[in-house]
Formats: sequence, C-alpha cells, structure tokens
Amino acid sequence: MPQSKTALVISAHAADFVWRCGGAIALHAEKGYDVTVVCLSFGERGESAKLWKDPGMTLEKVKSARRAESEKAAQALGVHDLIEFDLGDYPLHLTQDDKFRLVEVIRKVQPRFMLSHSQWDPYNTDHMYATQIALECRMIAQAWGHEPGQKVLGAPQLYLFEPHQTEQMGWKPDTFLDITPVWDKKRAAIECMEGQEHLWEYYTRVAQNRANHFMRNSGGQAGGRKATHAEGFQSIFPRTVDEL
Repeated sequence: MPQSKTALVISAHAADFVWRCGGAIALHAEKGYDVTVVCLSFGERGESAKLWKDPGMTLEKVKSARRAESEKAAQALGVHDLIEFDLGDYPLHLTQDDKFRLVEVIRKVQPRFMLSHSQWDPYNTDHMYATQIALECRMIAQAWGHEPGQKVLGAPQLYLFEPHQTEQMGWKPDTFLDITPVWDKKRAAIECMEGQEHLWEYYTRVAQNRANHFMRNSGGQAGGRKATHAEGFQSIFPRTVDEL
C-alpha cells in the first residue's frame, strides 16, 4: 500500500496558517494530501486587538472567538486535522512535555513536508520561537532513542512561509507556489478571521505580488506561466534531485 500523502503546518497563532500558507494547504488538500495544522496558541493576547476593544471582553471570550474563527477557516481550506495546543501567546512558551506532545504529532503524521514561520522576526518573537520549536521537535522525532519502538521521522523539508515585513526578517524565498486554482478558498478562509479584518486586503495584495514573481521565475513575463495569486516559501534543508 503506498504511503499516504501528508503535510504538517506549525502555526504560532490561530490566524497565521491562513495568511501565510492557506493556499498551500488548500492546493495540497485538493491533490489528496492530509494536511494537519497545529496552532500553538489562539493569539488571544497579542493578535486580537479588535476583539479586546469590545466592552466586557474577557480572555476566555477572546479565545472562544479565535477558536471558532480558526476552525471555520480550516474547514474552508480543507484541513484534515486542526490541533489546538492552547499554550497562550505573548509570550509563547512550550515546556518539555509540550514539545514531546508535538513530537508525537509529527511522528503520527509523518509529513512529506512541514511549514512554519521565518527564523527571525523582531516584531513578533512568538513566530521565530515557533520555528525554533519546529526544528527542535523535527530533530527529536528523527531520534531512534526517543520513545524506542515508535516509527521515527524521515527528513521532511521545512518551508518557512512569508512573514509580515519580509525586508526586516532575513527571509529569502526560493520557492513560489501557484495558488490561483484555490484562491477563492484562501480568500474565504481569510474572511473567517474577523478579529484581524485589517489584514484581509494586505494578504490579498501579497498573493497578487507573489504571482508576479511566480510568472517571472517560471519563464519571464513573456513566457512564464500565468498566475493571479501565489505564495512564497524559503526552504531550510538541501533538496536531493536527479535533474534540474
């Protein structure tokens, strides 16, 4: 029996997987991948300003609203499994038990590839912390001496999705993904994130700009493949190929 096609997204907050790789999720779901998304937090303290402006708002009410938004967005994108760790944000912190819980998820999913944040983000240290955790837990999941008898992880690529201010993050994309066929799904998921409505048009423009880069890098403006929306990613590990 062929191994199932799987992918894993590790998202610091409830909306990150939508803005930054919602197109990749929807596209691979349509290609038969089971895409698992781990939200380490709901972004309830630092990424829910609109909700906190409502009189009488409480932490639990914000978390409930953000949970509902992320679950609705995940459904729109075709996420196979949305796992919400609910660890709190600003700052995000994982204990060793939390890390081992994530390792269990990674080993269970056995992803062909993983996605997480840029490695540097001075505006939001939760983001770069999430990627450090992703790298650490990927390493642990590969260790034969961790929980011997479990199936160890192979060597999935870790792609870093686009941060909010790329010029400040040291993020350099080397992969562009055409998400034109699933743009309507990503836009629908974006509109589920009502707590951050100010970002809807921003990330629509990002996708349009990346489509320009996709066309230029697929053969130039005259000969490149036409795309209206795309996403950019930076790969961490070398790729093994038989031809270029």
